[in-house]
Amino acid sequence: MRTFGFPEFWFILEAAKWTVALSLIAFVGGAIVGLAIALGRTSNNRALQTLAGGFIQIFQGTPLLLQLFLVFFGAPVLGFEINPWVAAGVALILNSAAFLGEIWRGCIQAIPAGQLEAAQALSLPYVSRMRDVILPQAFKIALAPTVGYLVQIIKGTSLAAIIGFTEVTRSGQIINNATFQPLMVFSVVAAIYFVLCWPLSLLAARMERHHAAALAR
Repeated sequence: MRTFGFPEFWFILEAAKWTVALSLIAFVGGAIVGLAIALGRTSNNRALQTLAGGFIQIFQGTPLLLQLFLVFFGAPVLGFEINPWVAAGVALILNSAAFLGEIWRGCIQAIPAGQLEAAQALSLPYVSRMRDVILPQAFKIALAPTVGYLVQIIKGTSLAAIIGFTEVTRSGQIINNATFQPLMVFSVVAAIYFVLCWPLSLLAARMERHHAAALAR
């Protein structure tokens, strides 16, 4: 039986780069899909509203763990070869898109109706209204909750360990199986997640205070 030491600690720490990489993939992909979902939810097209709303209900109403299972084990059934990297990325992108889309939908609808009416009075087309008038204002409102949700994405990557993706949690399981020192091993794992998430939580809180102060002026 091995004893937990620096090599074991370094193995877990090295896996943090895969946690960060998967988080970035989930965030960037989720942001792209989430923006489309938010625009669909706030459009005047009833079909787009229904599709976007259904997407949100499905991915917010089911556990992320189940979504990982469905992608990882369901793709081979449909004839697609898939590895843990791709499965984790796809599941986290879709899950993140549902939550970011709903966050941004609320931010878009928080813009005063007069702004949209003024843009329409200027005969601006839909793309120009959203790009030049609505979205820049919604972006300021959305910044703090978006950064705050990034913390949830980082923590959510830990579930990818269940399908064999070697990030921080999975590396902790591997080291624990070799050392049988769960308290030490998972304390290190928890500390790494804390170091990754705490600065983002502070940043989100600071942005929230700054936005509230700007509104009060």
